Amino acid sequence: MTKRRARPKTVAEYIAGAAPKARPMLRLIRRAVRAAAPRAEERVSYGMPYYTYHGRLAYFAAFREHVSFFFMGSPALRTRFAASVARYRTSKATLRFPLGTRVPVALIAKLVKARVKENEARS
Repeated sequence: MTKRRARPKTVAEYIAGAAPKARPMLRLIRRAVRAAAPRAEERVSYGMPYYTYHGRLAYFAAFREHVSFFFMGSPALRTRFAASVARYRTSKATLRFPLGTRVPVALIAKLVKARVKENEARS
């Protein structure tokens, strides 16, 4: 019987437990989100890093071959950024970055800032 790894309780624990190739990418995403939304609360939800500020902002996670960024937002927000995210998009709100590739930090920051504005307007 194999020992099951405990779920991380913090984002730092999540990143530390990720594959070595994913860690630098996860750190970049974390920094981009925190810089774009300094008042956001950092949590772990569904076993992955999650940010909230007047509602959900974004999640990110490491997988075997890639790192994903899951941005929340209205259909209007997704449409507004459709061209910018097209090369990374794998579903409605999921961006995928193969391990070892460049993380589009500026794009992530723009998405998060736009979502912050959207959430503030709703509050």
